[in-house]
Amino acid sequence: MNAQKGFTLIELMIVIAIIGILAAIAIPAYQNYIAKTQVTRVLGEISSMKTAVESNMLNGESVTTPADLGYTTSTLVVAAGPTITNTLADGTASITAELGNKAATAVTGAKIVLARDKDAVWTCTVDPAGAANKGWKDSYIPTGCVKKT
Repeated sequence: MNAQKGFTLIELMIVIAIIGILAAIAIPAYQNYIAKTQVTRVLGEISSMKTAVESNMLNGESVTTPADLGYTTSTLVVAAGPTITNTLADGTASITAELGNKAATAVTGAKIVLARDKDAVWTCTVDPAGAANKGWKDSYIPTGCVKKT
């Protein structure tokens, strides 16, 4: 008696269909994960400059360039780098980074703004206007930040 060995064509087609369904679910989820991670990474990169801004303001020094704060370039921020403004007279400051360069398409053009008020309280705002037509989702906003209204 001859025993069958191997798989039938139907069995192979079922396996391929299952793999296709899993890929159709996994790829968009992975892309969303990457986009959210990139926004969070940029927030971390610019958050490190808050201490330097505080130090300079306490010393009465105005800071205008990221290099003054020890910032190095990022593959996720536009080539110009973050913009920094501070007003010594009223004690306010802001650090703004626009996602671009090698960032995911869905987040390219979004801006993260860290703002310091006169009471030295920092807040985080995300302005997705530049990425609105590219697939931006509010779920990309990092914890602790709010969407600009």
